[in-house]
Amino acid sequence: MVRALYSGVSGLKVHQSRMDVIGNNIANVNTIGFKSSQVTFSDVLYQTSSAASGPDEMTGRAGVNPKQIGLGANFASVKTRMDAVGGSQRTDNPFDLMIEGDGFFIVNNGKQNYFTKAGSFTLDANGTLCTATGYSVMGWQVSPDDKTKIKQDTVSPLHVMSAENLYSEPEATTAVHFEGNIDSNDTEISGKGRVTNFTFYDNLGQSYTVQMLVKQNEQADSLIKSEYSVAITDVLDANGQSIFVRKVVDDTATEPTYELGPITEVSLGSYTFTATGVDEKTGVPTVTGNAPILTFSAATGKMVSISEDGGAGGGGADTEAIKSLNFSIGITGEHPFRDIDVDFSALTMYAKSGKTTIEGNKGDSSPNKLGKGRTAGAMSGVTIDNAGKIYGVYDNGDQKLLGQVVIAKFPNNSGLEAVGNNLFAESQNSGEFDGIGEDITATGGKFNPGVLESSNVDLATEFTDMVITQRGFQANSRIITTTDTLLEELINLKR
Repeated sequence: MVRALYSGVSGLKVHQSRMDVIGNNIANVNTIGFKSSQVTFSDVLYQTSSAASGPDEMTGRAGVNPKQIGLGANFASVKTRMDAVGGSQRTDNPFDLMIEGDGFFIVNNGKQNYFTKAGSFTLDANGTLCTATGYSVMGWQVSPDDKTKIKQDTVSPLHVMSAENLYSEPEATTAVHFEGNIDSNDTEISGKGRVTNFTFYDNLGQSYTVQMLVKQNEQADSLIKSEYSVAITDVLDANGQSIFVRKVVDDTATEPTYELGPITEVSLGSYTFTATGVDEKTGVPTVTGNAPILTFSAATGKMVSISEDGGAGGGGADTEAIKSLNFSIGITGEHPFRDIDVDFSALTMYAKSGKTTIEGNKGDSSPNKLGKGRTAGAMSGVTIDNAGKIYGVYDNGDQKLLGQVVIAKFPNNSGLEAVGNNLFAESQNSGEFDGIGEDITATGGKFNPGVLESSNVDLATEFTDMVITQRGFQANSRIITTTDTLLEELINLKR
């Protein structure tokens, strides 16, 4: 009879523990990335009164089952529902991530790696991607050999906004293309000429403007004027100052004067333009030189070729079927300037409204405008794509790869040990983390940026389990009270 008391006690204990788990589940119903737990019971050892016996063919006696009395219930396991995905909670925070598929984020406290489903991340004072509790998010770094690729190596903290990532390096312009139409009826272009220009960046990201004069090349024996000279008249820096000129400041003078600087020549193909003098008061240089000739088809109005003989102009027999020229600045020694391919092939010569409209654009004529170059840029934002790749966005239009968030997978997710703060640690029954991690897209998964995974607690299930647990606890308490009544009757036999 005493065994019934202890069986009731064991039943109370396991139902109390089950209630503790249910209470923890409900308490974390709004905890992001929380995985609910499920309790299972098992029966305890049995006391055998008589063992089983088999059938006896000699005597014809049938077999007898064992006689066993159970000793109550035991707390078998607490299984974490790792595979049940919580709901999606939209935040629009670029550093919030939800794992769609299997796997865990990898975080580190400076000593040990931990794993979590909670993708609510932020940046610390050093620009490191981290959790709200100060654990660094681990991932892969950019390859030192190719800044456009990720090096899949041992995971390390992702320093998203480190000093080197706050700025984007400048890039020199290497290509320029002209677009538009040269109208043969334009009186300005047939007279003094029409001014056009193009801009470019040097290796330091400084901007310059090349001023050009497009003028009709007179042909006495031709009815349709189809040749136009293109001469460089000046090159200005970002402040509007000619690169051919430098300012001379004299403390005794009321106004500065100007003189020619160290740069006096630029070239367009084989044509050289030289600054031969400068107005001392205005700082405007005098630039001379023979100009290349753009030749158009008198029949179609399309560009035919550019003279590239370095001579005095005219297409003639020396004209080659080329449509672009190399622009360079005549300077020796170390300098930030790059040669630029200037493409005129898109120009046309159609008679329209008597007005010429041509402009030079940085980059080649391809859709991506290759060779456009850029100035130095400051970071204006950060984005994370579905593969976990982190990109810095800069105010110069550049986008730079900064790293990649990766995941860890285990053979037995439920074997991970919960350590609090939405974190899990590997155990002997979970499998080991290899230290490298995995690209989430390798097995068809993806990250959902700007979204968090909510708790997977199902309140309907938890409340139902709570009722069942309450009834189980109540029934086990009745075992104790009933057994106590029986014992009382037994003691009363003495009276």
